[in-house]
Amino acid sequence: MSLQSALLGYLLSLMLRFRISPQENVVLQTTAAATGTMPLAAGFVGILPALGLLEIEKDGSPPVTLSWVGAVGWSCAVAFFGVFLSPPIRKQVIIKEQLRFPSGTATAQLIAVLHDIPPPGSSARRRKGYRALSANEDIDIPDTVNPEEAAASNNDSYDEERETVRQEGWTTLGWSFLASAVMTLTSYFFPIIFNIPLFGTYLATGWLWTFTPSLSYVGQGIIMGFPTALSMNLGMLVGWGILSPMAKYSGWAPGPVGDMTNGARGWILWVSLAIMVSDSVTSLVPVAREIISKGLTTSSGIRLPRTPNPADNLNHDIDAGPQSDEEVETGDRLVPKEWVIWGLGISVILGTVLVWLVFGHEGIKPWATLIGFAMGGLLSILGVRALGETDLNPVSGLGKISQLLFAFIQPGNVVANVIAGGVAEAGAMQAGDLMQDLKTGHLLHASPRAQFYGQLVGSALSIFVTTTAYNLYTRAYPIPGPQFPAPTAYVWLSLARLLRNGQLPEQSANFMFGFALFFCIISAIKTRANRHRVWYAKWIPSGVAFAIGFLNTPSFSLARLVGGVIEYMYHRRWARDGGDIRLIIVASGFVLGEGVISVVSLVLRTFGVGVVSCLGCAPGLCPGCST
Repeated sequence: MSLQSALLGYLLSLMLRFRISPQENVVLQTTAAATGTMPLAAGFVGILPALGLLEIEKDGSPPVTLSWVGAVGWSCAVAFFGVFLSPPIRKQVIIKEQLRFPSGTATAQLIAVLHDIPPPGSSARRRKGYRALSANEDIDIPDTVNPEEAAASNNDSYDEERETVRQEGWTTLGWSFLASAVMTLTSYFFPIIFNIPLFGTYLATGWLWTFTPSLSYVGQGIIMGFPTALSMNLGMLVGWGILSPMAKYSGWAPGPVGDMTNGARGWILWVSLAIMVSDSVTSLVPVAREIISKGLTTSSGIRLPRTPNPADNLNHDIDAGPQSDEEVETGDRLVPKEWVIWGLGISVILGTVLVWLVFGHEGIKPWATLIGFAMGGLLSILGVRALGETDLNPVSGLGKISQLLFAFIQPGNVVANVIAGGVAEAGAMQAGDLMQDLKTGHLLHASPRAQFYGQLVGSALSIFVTTTAYNLYTRAYPIPGPQFPAPTAYVWLSLARLLRNGQLPEQSANFMFGFALFFCIISAIKTRANRHRVWYAKWIPSGVAFAIGFLNTPSFSLARLVGGVIEYMYHRRWARDGGDIRLIIVASGFVLGEGVISVVSLVLRTFGVGVVSCLGCAPGLCPGCST
């Protein structure tokens, strides 16, 4: 949400009639991003629901449900490790290697447009909204164009985009927010609105083929873009249109389709897991190779051959960063090494103690938690480098690598396996997300120390906000449940159970191997295409997005496809003259509207206010209906 945070911060400053500088806007969105990372980093959408699904017969442990105090303790344990990892990694990947970090660069370009300063890397290129120029577009200004006229044209484009925000920003945001809010509140009282049977009631109730016209989902599809939304829906078609019926009618998954234990949804989950791990590991191979190459070069002067990358010059031009490996900031604007050393030490020791207090000695031993933090530090380097090059942080695969390790360290302990994987994933996720913000700050000359303060403040505040919100939601809704399925919880738990007893659903191993091999090849092709910045790279399916199409029911993917199509058509037909800012505002309003009203719905449910009518609902079709 860095783009949206920067935009909303600017709009708020206009409404409150005080002017913020570009650097202050960088710190604002850094704090907001750190706050928003906590629900994912602390596992409130995966790890904690997974622990609540434990069974003594299958896992040797009863369900683990944390109180508000316990959830705060767990969040404190993992909240700051990734923050203190970011300063030392920053110097390597941003200053020395100058990795692109596409989302961080895009945020810097947006802030530059809003604040009337030249966008980074735009001096010799035309702009295309907030997006960086693609590799297949012209880099140099044609000889027939007067440079002064080109610069004036660019300035006119910036002025037009900025005036769009100043004059229409709140109006556009307000209308999109209102539309999403009304749709969400109406669907609470009439659940059929968000559970429309696409191909009849039979396929909707028996095979989960419904459509949810959520404007928040549409907004998310706009933000993620058409290629990613398309990959997700391709996965949805394969998983729910082919593999799910195949598993059901072959007797491999005899239970109800939506059952995660013996139904088709639980069966295709394993194929999804294999795709995510193979795609993540394959994409990390060139990253690991480069790290090893640099290490050998530093220690012995031996340099492994490096594949020439014709996009190297383009990367430098886009980033517009300093062309040396020396730090450009003064010491008073950097995070002192002593802070980093002490911070890492204290966060690891405190985190280990808190995990032990929350889960007990039988849950995970302190020495195992220390290994989890060490794994998090190592995996963070891989994740950050992958993010810097591809804009994808493969934390799902990284977490599974940690789970595999802990199957040997504490064999048979499902609780320890999930917790240790969560500790490692939290560090990698936080370090990656914060590095995007540090890239934005580097391009706009914001103080790294000020951003560091913002990260600490955001992470600390989010501990209490996230824990309180999660506690309220679990009181009103079952999680996982019909309205909040939390599919990643089953991913964590299923792998932990597999590593404990080694049993896979019938025939799933063959499909796992076949899809894993296929996406190893696809991921290798996509990784190479991305490194060479060829035009068709973005159209090669993303393995992770493809796998997410398996995890979620069709209703989650289809609305995002609508948003992706809108984003694609907008850029093809309308964005050339007006830029992308208006589209960002609309998407932000859609997401914010449903998010705010979902809290209102939570309050209504807490006070016993239910649906008004189940008209159109069939048994088992609408989560909010009792019929």
